[in-house]
Amino acid sequence: MMTQTFDTTTSKERYVRAASVADVQAAGSMLVHLDKHAIALFYSDNKIYAIDNRCPHMGFPLHGSTCKDGIVTCPWHYARFDLAGGGTFDSWADDVRAFPIEIRDGEVWVNLAPQVDRAVHQRQRLLHGLEQGISLVIAKSVIALLDMGTDPTEPFRVGLEFGTRYNKEGWSTGLTMHTCMMNLLPYLNAEDRPLALYQGLSAVARDSGSAPPHFVVHPLPNSSVDLTTLKSWFRQFIERRDSEAAERCLISAIRLGAEKKQIADMLFAAATDHRYIDVGHTLDFINKALEALDAVNWQQAEQVLASLISGLANASRMEESNSWRYPVDLVAILESAFDELPAALKEGQPRQENWSNQEQLIPILLGENPQAIADALLTALREGCTEEQLASVVSYAAALRVARFNTNNDFGDWDTAHHPLTFANAVHQGLRRVASLELLRGVFDAAMSVYLNRFLNVPPARLPEPKDEVEHPEELLEQLPEFLDRQQQVNEVARLVAHYLYSGGKPEQLMAVLGKLMLRENRDFHVIQEIEAAFRQYSLLGSTDAGIHVLIAAARYLAAHSPTMRSQAQTYQIAYRLHKGDRLFEDRE
Repeated sequence: MMTQTFDTTTSKERYVRAASVADVQAAGSMLVHLDKHAIALFYSDNKIYAIDNRCPHMGFPLHGSTCKDGIVTCPWHYARFDLAGGGTFDSWADDVRAFPIEIRDGEVWVNLAPQVDRAVHQRQRLLHGLEQGISLVIAKSVIALLDMGTDPTEPFRVGLEFGTRYNKEGWSTGLTMHTCMMNLLPYLNAEDRPLALYQGLSAVARDSGSAPPHFVVHPLPNSSVDLTTLKSWFRQFIERRDSEAAERCLISAIRLGAEKKQIADMLFAAATDHRYIDVGHTLDFINKALEALDAVNWQQAEQVLASLISGLANASRMEESNSWRYPVDLVAILESAFDELPAALKEGQPRQENWSNQEQLIPILLGENPQAIADALLTALREGCTEEQLASVVSYAAALRVARFNTNNDFGDWDTAHHPLTFANAVHQGLRRVASLELLRGVFDAAMSVYLNRFLNVPPARLPEPKDEVEHPEELLEQLPEFLDRQQQVNEVARLVAHYLYSGGKPEQLMAVLGKLMLRENRDFHVIQEIEAAFRQYSLLGSTDAGIHVLIAAARYLAAHSPTMRSQAQTYQIAYRLHKGDRLFEDRE
């Protein structure tokens, strides 16, 4: 009589009879169904093994697969598994579930009790997907984690920690997309949230591929330096492009107990000591890193913030750019305005409750005179405009550049129009966090970047007007996916979005649909930035004309970048169907 047990010990046992030993020996392998489990039994080297019949890679049945030397090989993509424990030898495949068995009186009994903590396993698989850069593994892990009730913050935190530790360039596009996706979750339908997290995590994995770890420097030893001095040193070292010294100042400030606002102030001050550095990306990255830390309650703050230093120190500075110096010296205009900022703020402070001249300021911001723009911003502050209000108006002006972008321009100029909006949004969000005098300079930088893009609105695309309202605006929304299945539908999409909103359509439904349509396209850094910035601005502007114009800008930008091959969404759909138990290998047509 054959006797066999596995050494695996379990805390729970639920043995069920599966088959006779003789039948398994005669067949070599056989499929049994036990309590909704499809289990493949194999006879090899005088032993019987039980594993889940579905290959964990893409669901192909393992029953009947080649079995040799204790290894079973899936015939679809040739993933190999240890029969005894279920472990895979191929990183792109998951471990297959192996079931402990006992032989009792010539019968095979299979233990169906769970052997591992599913949540722990999926977190490990997510980390493995990030390490190996395997999008399908990332997608399957995220779907499973959220389905079992895991808070989205948990997979986000895993990606944040991984991406800030392993990244050759420090904080860059992948981590920014990851944070944008986290910020977008409240705007999305529930079924789209795992897809958003998957896309953000996949972007992190791409940026982190083959990168060595970054080891955070130690703080200054036995230091009693005050935060004001550390901030001054930090700015000096960034000025000299000395990343290591600047990082040590920042870490020292954190260890000395600097408050979150003080840390943000240090970073924003250095980012605005020079004009519009790295066409706005650097300050946007800082803002996103701070928002990411907010999402995880400032866990791993030292590691996350240290990842910003290299980009901050080495960013290009627009005072070195011809366009900011010639034919008009914009830097000189700005530096003169900055000298007046303290007095302007002081003069306007008693009147900050009453300022409401946003509409008068917009034509000047979109005009042809940079000196008039700087003067108008200073005048607004003297009249009682707050730092946050001023940032909001400039962000709206930047959005209008996109909303009025003439499609006769070169396609690459969409990004030229895009950068001032995401930069202005970052400054705006930063000022809501800490209303510093240094960061206020970023509002002026954003205004000049809007001025430099005036040629993109010559002639300006017409903003759709509130007319021809319909009784059932939701029917308009149903047409939006079809428009984005075709190229060059920019103006048509703008009219549809305006028509929907002016007819009383619900903006939250529109944003959910725009988010869904963004996610079905292949991952694009600027598109994700654009949608996230526009949604954040709309959340502050509300259902005003300005808010509607911001959403029109987002929809036009998305339409300009649609459709794509959509291969990333296909990977996600495969993972989702596997999670549901679909048989991908069967003909569905």
